[in-house]
Amino acid sequence: MTRIHGDLCLALLMLCVGVVQAGRQCRLVVPEVLPAEPPSPSSSFPASVSSSSAAPSVSATPFTTFRYGHQPIRGVNLGGWFVLEPWITPSIFSWTNNSKVVDEYTLGQLVDNDLALDMLELHWDTWITESDFEAIAAAGLTHVRIPIGYWSVPTNTSVSPYIPGAWPYFMRALSWARTHNVHVLVDLHGAPGSQNGYDNSGQRTTSPQWALDDNNVNETLNAIKVLANKTAGQLDAIELLNEAAGFLGEPWSGVIRQYFQDGYDMVRDAAGNSTKIFIGDAFLGVDSWENFLQQPAAQGVLMDYHEYQIFSIPELERSQDEHIQYACGTIMPNLVSYANSSSGLWTVSGEWSTASTDCAKWLNGRGVGARWDGTYDSNPALGTCDGLTGNSSAFSDDYKTFLRKYWEVQVEIGESVQGWIYWTWKAENADEWSYQKGLEGGWIPQDPTDRLYPDMCA
Repeated sequence: MTRIHGDLCLALLMLCVGVVQAGRQCRLVVPEVLPAEPPSPSSSFPASVSSSSAAPSVSATPFTTFRYGHQPIRGVNLGGWFVLEPWITPSIFSWTNNSKVVDEYTLGQLVDNDLALDMLELHWDTWITESDFEAIAAAGLTHVRIPIGYWSVPTNTSVSPYIPGAWPYFMRALSWARTHNVHVLVDLHGAPGSQNGYDNSGQRTTSPQWALDDNNVNETLNAIKVLANKTAGQLDAIELLNEAAGFLGEPWSGVIRQYFQDGYDMVRDAAGNSTKIFIGDAFLGVDSWENFLQQPAAQGVLMDYHEYQIFSIPELERSQDEHIQYACGTIMPNLVSYANSSSGLWTVSGEWSTASTDCAKWLNGRGVGARWDGTYDSNPALGTCDGLTGNSSAFSDDYKTFLRKYWEVQVEIGESVQGWIYWTWKAENADEWSYQKGLEGGWIPQDPTDRLYPDMCA
C-alpha cells in the first residue's frame, strides 16, 4: 500500500481525477515546491491512481512469433519510465525543488524516501499505460525497448540509495505488450557504479566505477540472471547493458567484452535459446565486434547501434541536408557492411531520433545548457533554439518537412539491416524527440512503410 503526504496527495489526486473524468491519460504534474521538512505520512492512497485512465482494448490481438533476421524490427523506446532522465520528465526534477537532484541516485540520496516513492509509483503507473501500447501497435510498430535499472530487478540485495519498486509495473507492461501483439526488448539501462557516467545510467558522474570494481560487474550479472529467470517466455530479448563506456579504454573495453560473454552464458542458462540477446558497440564502432561469439546470428545475438548527430560541435555544424548525407554516406554503408559480413551480428539501429540539435531542455543534464545556443560552454552559439524544441505548435512547416525527411532516411538505414527502434515514445516538452507527437504532427507517418521521400540514400 502506498503512503503519500498531505498537500502532495491532494494536488496529484485532483489532477488525475480531473484528467480521468475527461477521458484522457493522466500525466504527472507535480507542485513546484517540496516542503523543507516532509510532513508525516497521511492516510493511505491507492497504489493504482489512474489505471482506469488507460482504456483497455476491447479484444486482445493474437500474439504472433516474430521472425528475427527475416522481418525488420520497427520499434520505439519507452524512455524515462523506469529510468528517469531530466530532459524527458523535467517536471519530476523541478518538483524536488533541489538543483542537486540530477538523476535517480541523487533522488534517493536527497529526497525523503517515502515522498520520493509515492511520486515514483504515480509516475510508473501513469507515464506509460495500456493505451500507449494500443497506440504503438496501431502505428504499425512491432517492438518496444524498455529501459530498466538494476535497482528495479528483485535480486534481494541492497541497491541504496536507489529506490526500488518498479518491478510490478514492468511485469504489467509485459502483459500489455502481449495483449497488443507488441514484442518486448528489455534493456538494462543502469548498472551499479554507472557504466558511463551519464544520468541515463542512473548516476551522473565524472568518475564512473562500474568496470573498475568486480563487485559491480557481478551484481550486474546477478541482475541479468534474475531478469532472465523471471521473464523467460514473456519477452523476446534482453539487452545486457546500455551504452557501456568502451571509450574509456582499458580496463573498460576488456571488462565489457568479458561481461557480454558472461551475460550471454547467464541468459542462455536461465532462459534457454528462445530469448534473443542484444549487446551494444560500447562506443567502439560495430567493426570492433566482428567475430564476437561463434556463429552469432544462429545463437540469437543482435548488435544495438546508437546514432545521434548532435553531441559535438562538428556534428551540429552540419546543415539539414548534410545530416541526411552523413546518414546515407557514412552510417548506412558501415552498418550494412558489418551486418552482411560473415563475422557480423544481426544489427539494429536501436536509438536515434529526428532531433538535429541538442536544444531540448536538460538534454545534456539538469542545469546544463545546449551547445547549439552557446549555453553549454564557452563555444559560440550556432543559432537560436526557438522553434527547434518544445511544443511543436512553434515548429515551422519547413522544419516539419526536415523532420519527416530525417525520420524517413533513418528508417531506411534501419531497414537496410535488421531494423530500428526510435528514441523515444514521449517526452514532456521536447516534441522533436517524441514518436507520439510526430504521429500527431505528421512528420512521422501512421504507417511506417509510407514514404513521401523514397530512396533518399539512392
